[in-house]
Amino acid sequence: MSDAVSLIGLVGGLAFLILLTLRGWNLFISAPICALIVALTSGIPVFMAEQNFVQSYMSGFTGFIASWFFMFLLGSIFGKFMEDTGAADSVAGWITGKLGRQRAVLAVVIACAVLTYGGVSLFVVAFAVYPMALSLFKEANLPRRFIPAALAFGSVTFTMTSAGSPEIQNWIPMEYLGTTPYAAWEVSLVVAVFMALFGYWWLQRIIGAAVNRGESFQARDNDPQLQERLLPHPATGMLPLIIVLALSFFYHDALQQNALIVALLGGVLTLMAINWRFFSDIQVALGHATTGALIAIGNTAAVVGFGGVARITPAFDMAVLAVTSLPGNELVGAAVAVSAIAGLTGSASGGQVIALPAVAPHYLDLGVNPEQLHRVVSISSGALDSLPHNGYVVTTIRGICNESHKDAYWAVGAVTVVVPLMGLSLALLLFNLF
Repeated sequence: MSDAVSLIGLVGGLAFLILLTLRGWNLFISAPICALIVALTSGIPVFMAEQNFVQSYMSGFTGFIASWFFMFLLGSIFGKFMEDTGAADSVAGWITGKLGRQRAVLAVVIACAVLTYGGVSLFVVAFAVYPMALSLFKEANLPRRFIPAALAFGSVTFTMTSAGSPEIQNWIPMEYLGTTPYAAWEVSLVVAVFMALFGYWWLQRIIGAAVNRGESFQARDNDPQLQERLLPHPATGMLPLIIVLALSFFYHDALQQNALIVALLGGVLTLMAINWRFFSDIQVALGHATTGALIAIGNTAAVVGFGGVARITPAFDMAVLAVTSLPGNELVGAAVAVSAIAGLTGSASGGQVIALPAVAPHYLDLGVNPEQLHRVVSISSGALDSLPHNGYVVTTIRGICNESHKDAYWAVGAVTVVVPLMGLSLALLLFNLF
């Protein structure tokens, strides 16, 4: 197969995957089909070869599950226990009473931001905060299809890629650039404040427009029915969240990703200990949590498998070489390279890991400030990565919130793609002016 055919296949397969995702296709079907298109147009054998389609797809699929299964499972259990005991409803009622119903979205965003900046995984944050978000949106009578946007905005924009963040998107550049997590913190602070304020204003405008069109909260048969029950004290819902945050922060350096297992287990046990008598049916809750975790991680792994096939194509190597060799301003070139690769792989961390080995030495040799490069790489990785096929987006919209891409993604895209791109532009402007 020629390189041109391989490139057409890669771009076409990715576009087809995004289209099918937006149309609500089952990812266990659409992701392998699109990956097969990419493989066939690149001359990759389906079975008979050391590096074939099945092996490459399943390596990405099973690798993701092996790395994240316990975090997804414990995160799902934690969220379901918050829901089943009424702790989520209790916290939501307390927050609504303090902030007012008109601040429901702000409460969700702040909760996600605090947990994300505290080192809790983005996926786990969505599991943990969703039950509270559902209660808050219900109290405020806001359309539930915007819950994924509120969760994503608080998690993957002004917190994930900011100076000091313990998320891997802020730590990967350190290995290649010799920087610290606080690299270029002055510009990072300005960009984070801009993204937080503008993004929140825009999200409120989007939700307000939907409400003005007559949209409201629509209850579902599988929603928790806790209105007639005695709810626990709000503190018993906040304490487990604090335990998760504290354990994650304390063990982050020593245990790295495994710190989340300890943190979530601590949160689950704390929730069980202080709210045991409020459980509706713990066995049913565990069953639903397990099913939810398997669906969420399976959907994400299906998309990661697509990325596993895309990475071994000649077209992918061509694309990486092209975007890492752009002429002109070095910081702009780095931003384009990381953004493009993150978009192709549907992964912010993937975009960095692939681009940095080529970008970092080249630009450092040209005298580019490593702190500025660190911050540009970090911010740019968190923009085009949030296209519809991104694993976190798929998990949050479908696996956790049970919404469709058609209804929920456009608000998610506004605050997780457009807003970070604007923040990236601001960072590039500031770095080139001062």
